[in-house]
This record gives sequence, C-alpha cells and structure tokens, in this order.
Amino acid sequence: MPLKEESPELYEMEDKVQYEKHNFITEDILCSQTEKSSSQKRGEETGSGNLKIHMRSHTGEKPYTCDQCGKSYTRSNTLKDHMMVHTGERPFECDQCGKSYTRSKTLMVHMRIHTGERPYTCDQCGKGFIRKDNLNLHMKIHSREHVIIHTEEKPFKCHQCGKRFKISKNIKAHMRSHSEEKPFKCHQCGKGFVINKDLIRHMRSHTEERPFKCHQCGKGLKHEESLAYHMKIHTGEKPFSCDQCGKSFIHKGQLNVHMRVHTRGKHFKCGRCGESFTDKNLLKLHRNTHSNEKPFPCSQCGK
Repeated sequence: MPLKEESPELYEMEDKVQYEKHNFITEDILCSQTEKSSSQKRGEETGSGNLKIHMRSHTGEKPYTCDQCGKSYTRSNTLKDHMMVHTGERPFECDQCGKSYTRSKTLMVHMRIHTGERPYTCDQCGKGFIRKDNLNLHMKIHSREHVIIHTEEKPFKCHQCGKRFKISKNIKAHMRSHSEEKPFKCHQCGKGFVINKDLIRHMRSHTEERPFKCHQCGKGLKHEESLAYHMKIHTGEKPFSCDQCGKSFIHKGQLNVHMRVHTRGKHFKCGRCGESFTDKNLLKLHRNTHSNEKPFPCSQCGK
C-alpha cells in the first residue's frame, strides 16, 4: 500500500493524541476535562506549558496562524512544518533514493520502504505495515462492513436521491455532491474536491509526478488505473469484445466507438455543413476542409 502524502494536520492530530495519552507535569497540575494529573517525564522540559498545550485539545484554541493562507495550529512547531508548504523547503533527504521531506519523522517512516521494516502488525492475520494508519485501514477487512463489500447488500441509503452504498464512508462523500461541499482544496490553483484522493490525483497535474512505473518499459504514469491499461499493451490482453463481430479492444471506450459501425450511429455532426461522423476525431479532420488547414506537411517537400 502506498504511503500517504505527509500532512501537517495529520501530525497535529497525532500530537494531540500523544498529549491525551501521557501524564504531564507535577502532581498538583490537573486537567479538569480528563482528570489527568501532570507528572514529570525524564529528560524532557516540564512545567505548566505542557498542560496549556494539552488544554487546547479541549478548547479548540489555535494561536499559531500562517500569515500566508490563514491556517491555524495549536503548536508552533506544527506551524513551522506547515510553512514549508509555501516555501517548498524539504530539508530531510533519503540517502538511498533522494526523495525529500519536510519532517524527519516522515523520512524515518519512508526509510522502512528500503529496510523492509513493518512495525505495525495485524493481530488477526499477522500482516505487517509500515504505518499505523495503514494497519487501521487494513483492520476494516476483518470487520462486518468489509464483508458487505463481497455481497450485494447496500445498507446505507442517501435520503435525498435514494442511491445506496455498501460502506458509510462512501455515502458521506456522496452527500457532498448534494451540498456542493468540496473541503479538499488545491493550494496552488484553489480547485476544490469532494474526496482527498481526487486532490492527490489533481496535484500531479502541477508537479508532473508519475509515480506508477511500468516494470517492462519504464514508462511512468500519473494514475494506477492508467498503468493497468498500459500493461495490456505488453500482455496483449483485450478484454472488451464486440458481441457482433468478435473484435476486441483494450479500453471499453474503444469498444463503444467501434459499436457505432454496427449501429450506424453518427453522433458527431459538423456545424457548418451538417455531415455526421461516428468518431469525434474524424469530425475534427473533416473541419480542416472548411478552414483549408493542412496540419500534416510532407517531411520531404513540405507540401
């Protein structure tokens, strides 16, 4: 499973959990919300400051604000990490592959890819994971909600349109299509997305990152499904077959275009002369006859 993008918000959440798990300072300092007293930790700075930071998890106070985008944080070091999003600074570099990160902790997690270390183990099947959140995601496989995936049961129903879903996470994302809520924003162009996965895909349009590599020819693709389609070029697999003539295709879209040969459907109409075509590319070539455009010159004479 691929590593998730590093996120200052994720680290802030982790810090919050850690503060809630530990006791803090001296016996006479007590959190009124959790009734946890503070006890001194060896080798660390102690005092009422730790309790003050902990209390922000209850009050929602975020005193450290980014002067560029307005985002706020409970801890100053979380803001410092966030600022690297704007500066592009990534001071922690992997000495094996050269990939760099904004935090040393993220680099430490990344190094497990090279070392093979998988410290988080599933207590039900023994499978190991690099990150704890990957283990948490895996544990859903053992839940009843995952079993539903392999059945036709769809217990979660949208009360606005009646569409049904197998898992609760999907209906939550679907509900945003009714409210037009797009909470995942691109910090480069401002475009919003319903789910974080779509934002991660979109970011590759800015970075030109192509993380999915073909092991046969080395070509890089932006999306996992694009790599799956590409691999069929090497395997010769053509899973989409015409039920009328038996011709096969790599992509379903290619089959749909082909079916117009049998149905005589010409859905692409020229706005100038009214002639219709089965394929939009044929229509595009036809339009050149109206403009006198000749985009394909002879490489020998230039005609």
